[in-house]
Amino acid sequence: MQAIIYEGPSKLAVKDIPMPQVKEGYALVKVSHAGICGTDLHIYEGSHPRAKAPLVMGHEFSGTLESDGVPGIAKGTRVTVYPLLSCGHCTPCKEGNGHVCNTLGLLGIDCDGGFAEYVQVPKESIIPLADNVSNKLGAFVEPAAVAVHALRERGYTPGDNAIVFGCGTIGMVIALTLRVFGCQDLVMMETDPARAKLAQDMGFEVQDPTKVGPMGDYCKSRTGGDGYDWVFDCAGVQPVASVLLEAVKVKGHILVVASYSKPASMPYFLGMAKECDIQFTRVYRLKDFALAAQIVGADPNYEKVITHVLPAAEAQKGFDLCTTKGSGAVKVMFQFD
Repeated sequence: MQAIIYEGPSKLAVKDIPMPQVKEGYALVKVSHAGICGTDLHIYEGSHPRAKAPLVMGHEFSGTLESDGVPGIAKGTRVTVYPLLSCGHCTPCKEGNGHVCNTLGLLGIDCDGGFAEYVQVPKESIIPLADNVSNKLGAFVEPAAVAVHALRERGYTPGDNAIVFGCGTIGMVIALTLRVFGCQDLVMMETDPARAKLAQDMGFEVQDPTKVGPMGDYCKSRTGGDGYDWVFDCAGVQPVASVLLEAVKVKGHILVVASYSKPASMPYFLGMAKECDIQFTRVYRLKDFALAAQIVGADPNYEKVITHVLPAAEAQKGFDLCTTKGSGAVKVMFQFD
């Protein structure tokens, strides 16, 4: 079968490899679409601490179930896959928090993933796709689940206003899901013109944070002098970390959904003065994933975040699009069927 192989830092190969030998408790999925995640980019650059070459990356994918014996799901069903691998025995797992398992693993990192024509996955991780969710959109359920989890886990209240920093994939799915969850007063911040235009085309107001003046003054001017109820960091860079506490209201909420690749500093006294909270979320629960599989089919804008779909043979082009500033790429996918 054809697969995209990570062979070392900045080195990819597209080659034929043997079909997976399906283990007990696993099932075979014929992959249709698979998306490049920020984690895949860390693997590609050689900075991920667990991923070891040679590796089939990819944990955002859809396809067709090729095995019998999956409870409640017939062979031939179009599916997506919850990619987390939890131990089931550590304290977080026993407390119902397997998504933050002490030894959490992931398809495409700790074992071969979805950048191939076929992949073996745990039977209990398979989620059917509704008829109104395309295979392409099915591979987008994973990032959407990040947003669903963030809002559900931290208790977003419908009607609260929000500011979202970053119009990349996570910023866009946070904004789209906020709209589903009842946010009527939302502004996004983005410096990249192509990404800003994509968000604007979806009906969002987007501002360039380098052009609005002092962030605290701007946010107060938009909110009757208060600042925002919810501040979402979907950028993960120092310039954003520096202004999060300026943007939030007294007793407000800062939610970091971005994965910071470098340590960042914040003006913590301002946080103390406002008695706000700074929270974090990681990935998603199985329930979040199942909900995301429904939500993405309800708004056509989710699919618009997918800016490029390429054949597997163009693997290098896909990663170049993701790592080249100003390329206009947001979500890049490979198609295997």
